[in-house]
Amino acid sequence: MILVTGGAGFIGSNFIAEWLGHEKSAVINLDNLTYAGNQDNLKPVANDARYVFAQGDINDRALIDLLLRQHKPHAIVHFAAESHVDRSIHGPDEFVQSNIVGTFNLLEATRAYLQEQSAAERASFRFLHVSTDEVYGSLPAGAPAATESTPYDPQSPYSASKAAADHLVRAYANTYRLPAIVTNCSNNYGPRQFPEKLIPLTIVNACAGKHLPVYGDGLNVRDWLYVTDHCTALRLVLSKGRVGDTYNIGGNAEKTNIEVVRTICSILDELKPASEPHERLIEFVPDRPGHDRRYALDCTKLTAETGWRPAENFASGLRKTVQWYLDHPDWIARVVSGDYKKWITTNYEARDKQ
Repeated sequence: MILVTGGAGFIGSNFIAEWLGHEKSAVINLDNLTYAGNQDNLKPVANDARYVFAQGDINDRALIDLLLRQHKPHAIVHFAAESHVDRSIHGPDEFVQSNIVGTFNLLEATRAYLQEQSAAERASFRFLHVSTDEVYGSLPAGAPAATESTPYDPQSPYSASKAAADHLVRAYANTYRLPAIVTNCSNNYGPRQFPEKLIPLTIVNACAGKHLPVYGDGLNVRDWLYVTDHCTALRLVLSKGRVGDTYNIGGNAEKTNIEVVRTICSILDELKPASEPHERLIEFVPDRPGHDRRYALDCTKLTAETGWRPAENFASGLRKTVQWYLDHPDWIARVVSGDYKKWITTNYEARDKQ
């Protein structure tokens, strides 16, 4: 069995489905079911006898200890985190508690658990910490993509909290010989992503005829990774990655935000045509504070050691993503709750328009 934290979220739920579709090991999913955690995301595996759900917080040490003793996992895959930069600007305290303190609590519980295991069990165990490219900070235009040795330079409360968690994991690997691996991924997209992030927000708003907010001049660059490709890479890192190492996982698909939004509009013009082109809904809004200009990842190390390469390019992955949201209006209706509407008002509609 493996223990997955945050498995009801976007990447975690896709990882669990990917894992159960390719591996024999069972999965216990620990999730606190906050706003982005959604049991609907696990419907594809809900009836699989190898899937177990436990609701709880990674800051609950007694619960973590109990789950480890009961299920004796051979790996922990740690997704659980607050993950949205905009939310970290409005409320950084939750990011410190979840991303830093929560990771520390999980590491301490894992360390205690491994002390009770045999030498062979300790040797085969893995703690996989899933992190972000944002810890490397903003890269200048034309500069090489970040490698695993690029110095950290986080610029938001979110990226600072993830950088701190990364450092804790590496410290435990070095000091306590905890068999940990860190991965840093680029922007994920695909099915079941909560519609506060750029791609699902654009799809959902465009389908509803609402304006499509774009920060600043829209020229901020991100490297886009289809979520299933990310999940495949994580499985390979678990089986082939070296303990104590870090691996970048990127999609080799650098796009400006405005390019992404316009491409979604073009796909929707084809798949769900309206009376006018969807691009007319684009509306530039004042930039968020400290908005990093460019992220990009060099994945040479991962490819060399595991053979991984993304199966989807940006065009194919984005089309699949748009089609998934068009095919799942009930899922959208359930997640777009009152809390979500309040968040959209706070973060976008209350801004002075440019």
